[in-house]
Amino acid sequence: MRDNYIKEAQKVITDPNILVNVVSRRVKQLRQGNRPLVESLEKLNLEDVALREIIEGKISYELGEA
Repeated sequence: MRDNYIKEAQKVITDPNILVNVVSRRVKQLRQGNRPLVESLEKLNLEDVALREIIEGKISYELGEA
């Protein structure tokens, strides 16, 4: 994963545990065939695609009640 993408995504999702969970869930969806919500001229790995989606506000999350 690219450090600059991680830093930018942490501005959107400040809790590192939640960020890891959101990225891993999105990567799983992308591996299952879901289309990326961002376009890139360069080849990005799936983790970077997920981070870019977070940075650009294309995906979000909700916390369930404990």
